[in-house]
Amino acid sequence: MPKKWLVFAGYGLGVVSKPFFAMAGAMPVVFGARLFDRIGKGLRGAPRDAIVAEVTPKEILGAAYGLRQSLDAAGAFVGPALASLLLFLWAADFRTIFWAALIPGICCLILILVGVEEKAAASSDARPVPRPWRDFFTMESPALRSLVLLGVLFSLARFSNAFIVLRAADAGIAVALIPLIMVGMNLVFSLASYPFGRLADKLSPVKLLVLGLLLLMTSDAVFALWATPAGIGLGVVLWGLHLGATQGIFSVMIARTAPADRKATAFGIFNFFSGIAMLAAGLIAGILWESVGPAASFGGGALFAAVSLALLTSRRFSALR
Repeated sequence: MPKKWLVFAGYGLGVVSKPFFAMAGAMPVVFGARLFDRIGKGLRGAPRDAIVAEVTPKEILGAAYGLRQSLDAAGAFVGPALASLLLFLWAADFRTIFWAALIPGICCLILILVGVEEKAAASSDARPVPRPWRDFFTMESPALRSLVLLGVLFSLARFSNAFIVLRAADAGIAVALIPLIMVGMNLVFSLASYPFGRLADKLSPVKLLVLGLLLLMTSDAVFALWATPAGIGLGVVLWGLHLGATQGIFSVMIARTAPADRKATAFGIFNFFSGIAMLAAGLIAGILWESVGPAASFGGGALFAAVSLALLTSRRFSALR
C-alpha cells in the first residue's frame, strides 16, 4: 500500500473519533474513541516520516524534521489554547467543541489528498518477494540496532508528561493554571525544534542527543528538588528544550541510516520499541511516586538519562558517530 494512504488512514481515524467524543454518553464510548485516535497516531507516524525522508534532500533532512516536529508541537499548544477559549465562549459546552474539532481534522485530510506526494516506486516486471514476518523486526545495520536501543533508553528516561502536571499540583500551582504548564512546554518545544533540526545538518546528531540528555537530567533534578512554582517553570522550559534537541534528531538519524527500501519499517520498529519503553517508564515512575515520593520518580528519570548518556558516549554506539 502506498505510504500516503497509510498516513491518510492514520489521520482519518483521529478525525472519525471526534464525533464519538461529542456523542458519548458513557465511559466505554470515550475509551473506544480514544483507542481509535491512538491507533491512528501509531498508523501514520512511520509512513509519514518515511515520506519526509524520501522527498527531502539529504543535506537539509535535519531542517525538514525539525520543521515537522515544530509544527506538530505547535498544534499541541494552539489546540488546547483554542479549546480553552471556546470553553470560555461557549459556557463549557464540550460536545460542541468536539464537533468543532472536526473542522481542522477534515482540512488535514484534504491537505494530504491534494498536497502530499511520495516518490513512485521503481517499476519492475518482477513480482515482490514476500518477506517472513520476522524480517520486519530484523535490522541488519549495527547503527540501526544501536538507534533502537538508544530510543528505548531515552523513553525510559522520559516518562509521561502527566507526572509534570502532578508535580505542578504538588507545588501549589492553581488547578486553573495547570493546563498552561503543558501549553508552555509545547511552546518551548515548538520554538526549539527547528533551530536544533538545522543544527543537525551541520553538527553530529549525537552531540545534540548528548545536549538533550544533559537538559533532561537538569530538568529532572529541578523537578525533584525545587517543588515551587518557579522551579516548575524552569523545569518545564528545560524539558521543552530537551524535546526540541532530541525528538526530530532521532528521525534524522533513522532516515540517514535505514536502507532506502525499508525506511518506513525502520521508523515503525523504532516507534514500536520506544512506545513499549514509554509504557514501562510510566509504570516505574508511578511505582516510585506511590512508594517513595515524587522526587524519586524524577530522580529515576535522571538516572536512566545518565545511563543513556554513558552508553551514548561509549564504544558501543560508535557506529552512530
